Amino acid sequence: MFDILVKGGTLPDGRQADIGIRGDRIAAVGRLEAAAGRVIDATGDLVSPPLVDPHFHMDATLSYGLPRVNASGTLIEGIGLWGELRDIATVDEMVERAVRYCDWAVSMGLLAIRTHVDTTPDHLRGVEAMLEVKRRVAPYLDLQLVAFPQDGLYRTPTGRENLIRALDMGVDVVGGIPHFERTMEEGAESLRDLARIAAERVLMWDVHCDETDDPMSRHVETMAREVTRHGLGARAAGSHLTSMHSMDNYYVSKLLPLIAEAGMTAIPNPLINITLQGRHDSYPKRRGLTRVKELMAHGVTVGWGQDCVLDPWYSLGTADMLDVAFMGLHVAQMTHPAEMAHCFNMVTAENAKIMGLKDYGLEPGSLASLIVLDAGSPTEAVRLRPDRLAVISRGKVVAERARNDARLGLPGRPGSVRRRV
Repeated sequence: MFDILVKGGTLPDGRQADIGIRGDRIAAVGRLEAAAGRVIDATGDLVSPPLVDPHFHMDATLSYGLPRVNASGTLIEGIGLWGELRDIATVDEMVERAVRYCDWAVSMGLLAIRTHVDTTPDHLRGVEAMLEVKRRVAPYLDLQLVAFPQDGLYRTPTGRENLIRALDMGVDVVGGIPHFERTMEEGAESLRDLARIAAERVLMWDVHCDETDDPMSRHVETMAREVTRHGLGARAAGSHLTSMHSMDNYYVSKLLPLIAEAGMTAIPNPLINITLQGRHDSYPKRRGLTRVKELMAHGVTVGWGQDCVLDPWYSLGTADMLDVAFMGLHVAQMTHPAEMAHCFNMVTAENAKIMGLKDYGLEPGSLASLIVLDAGSPTEAVRLRPDRLAVISRGKVVAERARNDARLGLPGRPGSVRRRV
């Protein structure tokens, strides 16, 4: 007897299988005939572990237009706008926006998020707010918090002190932003300092690293060295890494093996990277995405991040990680069939590795968190960004949507002829 039985679904690896759930765990996978308290018919549908976002800014989400819009569209103006907003936003306001976003995300099958929390202001209201959000959403969404010194660890008088305070309050991950320190030397020293903190506290480390068009911003080299020195391995992630798209190819040929040797991971954010970068270019205009395929060719785990939704840096967004995978596929030119399928893997299993999620997957004993998508394969899911027909979190159905039966006359679209490719 199962509490929930998901019948007839197609798993990401192409197998067709039923999934039996008892309590908050997957009890069995295969051809199952047992009775169940509830049966979900997934015949012809893709059944996947949940979507995962390893890079977001929840303290700022859904604040677009406050205190005004980002007229230039640049990263620097966005940081300035956020600097104004964080000092007038209340804890209650940030909690309300963030919980609203979390509920939206869950409806999309996004059940794990790592969010950076600005630790710059002494009041730390953002930290207080996000800790409350984490408590509220804990029954249905895994939320990791990163202590993020937005204005620099050393650039502000209390930057380092506030980061430590945030970690002591219960924030999960050590952050950093070396390219925003006053000098290259201070940026490198901030990385050495932060690596020690992460190692001593046995925490994960996620750094906004080289989010710039400057090819001489090479902090990822120092980060890789510190990851190796302290044995952090996959506990460390380099986020953005956009300067790599402008670096000299010879230097990159040295850099990629260093990153691979360290065992660290990489989190490009395609929607935001291609929007914010290259703003000082005329033509040719750089688009800012790091060297995704080259990193993967060296064995580096690379995942796609959302980064922003309706905030000072990005005026759009849907909380759908399949939108992120779709854009990443295009900008990274990942158009081989295996690469397209891997783009789906990058917003599920690869991102789960980056976040260190426990018991993630569709094997017996895994946490009973999964999604049923109106698509027949991972590639089709990225192509169509289809409806989530059911979202199950820890053994409970938390969102569902009736199948769209409208006949749109467009082959391969949800609700039309159910042709699978």
